[in-house]
Amino acid sequence: MQSPASPRPLTGVALVIGSCLSLPFGAAVAAQLFPVLGPWGVTSLRVAIAALLLLVIVRPRPLRWTRPQWIAVLLFGLSLAAMNGFFYAAIDRIPLGPAVAIEFLGPLVLAAVLTRRVSDAVWVGVAVLGMSLLFVDGVVGADPLDPLGVVFILIAAAFWAMYIRTSARVGASIPGSGGLAMGLAVAAVLLIPVGVPTVGTVVAAPHLLLLAAVTALLSSVIPYSFELAALRRLPQRVFGVLLSLEPAFATLAGWLVLGQSATPLRMLAIALVVAASAGTTLGIRRRREPDVFTAPIPLPD
Repeated sequence: MQSPASPRPLTGVALVIGSCLSLPFGAAVAAQLFPVLGPWGVTSLRVAIAALLLLVIVRPRPLRWTRPQWIAVLLFGLSLAAMNGFFYAAIDRIPLGPAVAIEFLGPLVLAAVLTRRVSDAVWVGVAVLGMSLLFVDGVVGADPLDPLGVVFILIAAAFWAMYIRTSARVGASIPGSGGLAMGLAVAAVLLIPVGVPTVGTVVAAPHLLLLAAVTALLSSVIPYSFELAALRRLPQRVFGVLLSLEPAFATLAGWLVLGQSATPLRMLAIALVVAASAGTTLGIRRRREPDVFTAPIPLPD
């Protein structure tokens, strides 16, 4: 299914930037809960709260959905559960900035595969260089990267690419935010086994629930709503490159909230990813994309 081109593509750009701002600050808040609830426990609690909030606000009507719509939502929920769980498991072991930089390999590879213009490929290359510098900084800097943490973030990267594809399909086939609400509900159900052990801890310390709610808003409700709306206005390949802003904001959030330092090499990398995002944005302004949902993900029968 295809959607007509948006008359205001810069609105989509603004939505992606809002998501990039919200996500890393939510992750920084979540990291403070890891010593008590563990990364997978925080993931389960956060996704469950976000799903409950959206189900109450949106009130989706899934009984009216077709089989392909349900398949899209189930795959979307799987990508949400795995992407978030492995990301939190990774930032429990490696700094936030390098973690987001490595995870960006998922959407970056997706953008490179989908791109059809030389200018898009050039900006992808600039973003790759920025990601490489962030990775080098994490390897040779003062904080060496934990190997298991790197494995976790690479798994999260693969599911991030899956999230972009399934999110685009859900946004194209299900009007409004009903698909997002049910996708989060599916993710919450999948995460129940790792979330059960946190129940007793949260009951004994109710203030943890408040912190988890803040994390849910910053890391799930706001960014996923923004990204779903952005994918209705932007090509997936452009959306993928614009997400290169996220490592920059993750570095900022790690510095402000967690006290993680930003070296000169890391700042250079940030400048490169911002340049890639700005170049992509200018390219959108010069050309009105005829097709918002390019190369939709094939769904099983």
